[in-house]
Amino acid sequence: MDDNKKFIEDYELDPVPDEKRQGWFKQTLVWIAGIVALSATALGGALGSGMNLTDSIIASLIGTFLLSLLSALCCIVGAKTGLSTALVSSFALGRYGSMAVSVIIALSLFGWFGVQLDLFGSSLHKVINDVFGVHIAPSVLMIIGGALMTLTACIGYQAIEKLSTIAVPLLAILLIGSVYITSKNFTFDELNQMALTSDPLTIGMGISSIIGSLAVGAIIGPDISRYAKSAKDAAVSAVLSYFIGYCIVLIIAAVLAKATSEVDVVAIMIGIGWGTGGMLVLILAQWTTNNTNIYSSALGFSVIFKMIPKYILTIIAGIIGIIFAISGIYDHFIPFLNVLSVLIPPIGGIYTADFIFRHREYHFANIHRIPNMRVHSLIIWFVAAMLAFMTTPSPTGFGLFTITSAAGIDSFLAAFIMQLVIGFRYKNNKLTIEGDTA
Repeated sequence: MDDNKKFIEDYELDPVPDEKRQGWFKQTLVWIAGIVALSATALGGALGSGMNLTDSIIASLIGTFLLSLLSALCCIVGAKTGLSTALVSSFALGRYGSMAVSVIIALSLFGWFGVQLDLFGSSLHKVINDVFGVHIAPSVLMIIGGALMTLTACIGYQAIEKLSTIAVPLLAILLIGSVYITSKNFTFDELNQMALTSDPLTIGMGISSIIGSLAVGAIIGPDISRYAKSAKDAAVSAVLSYFIGYCIVLIIAAVLAKATSEVDVVAIMIGIGWGTGGMLVLILAQWTTNNTNIYSSALGFSVIFKMIPKYILTIIAGIIGIIFAISGIYDHFIPFLNVLSVLIPPIGGIYTADFIFRHREYHFANIHRIPNMRVHSLIIWFVAAMLAFMTTPSPTGFGLFTITSAAGIDSFLAAFIMQLVIGFRYKNNKLTIEGDTA
């Protein structure tokens, strides 16, 4: 029993011990495996079909660079404390505030687990049907895939890390090989001048789409970076995975879309001759991404249901997620998930800014002295979230005006700046903010 417990130990309510920490290379593999999936190639394909190749590259460089900065800030806090996002946020928002954060993060990621599982099942179904002429119901494939994803998430970070070391090199070979096969028949100028195959996109719209695609993943960075040996390792891995890894994937997908006039990655892989092997690698990437979703979701639920082991929470979440996916309920659930996603970026702005001024208090030994609420931080969260809804286009938001064209960045920066102002007051006056309750 002790061996089994050690096997699934994931430190969901404790800091990760130093002997379990890893350097930047392994952290980078985990991050790349977590952020690169079918949805990433679909986004790159959309960029390629909606703008010329030069603009696609510019949008990818700027969008992923901003994401890497956002991720690095959040990951540094995780590496310094060794704590999950839900526990880190408790220092900035208080115990009750942290519970609200945990619910929102857990439900959001749990929901996206089901959405991605639906994509996993439909993509694998298409490959098996097109290549082998065999019909297997997508629901059956969702059950099998969901069970595998839940299993690795149950084991925790060590299973995700092992799977990532397999998936990332295979994915690199697949994408680089795909570009070589398709682009050797075209020059850059020819690809750049090809007609658009979808509604035109501006560079600003492309950047906004890129940031919006992974802003939530950057904010929950501490869930992964708590396993980093140092803040430097955490920051380096964030930059390498988002700015280098994700950027390259988007550009490659844009090139493939230009060269094949296809956006559907399944059609592209089959069309250029990779067939089953290529799609299996992409589906493996989908697996590594989706088990990260349910893994972080379970970490959030663990803060709420402290007496239930994380692996039990993961199994329960996995079963419900599979049922929802095969029933098609997520087709109606996505607008709600989009709303939840808008609420998450301000959390990162609050805890990163608060950490700058109160980093000595962000220690597990102080976890029992955290107040029930830090009212000023909760107010900042509310104000920044309202700003995000105002700058988010309908139907998710009100679309009243734009600032950076990326609502996640808008709300993160707003929360970060407001929390910095509070931090300066805290530092200069050496007083506890009025309104905090013990």
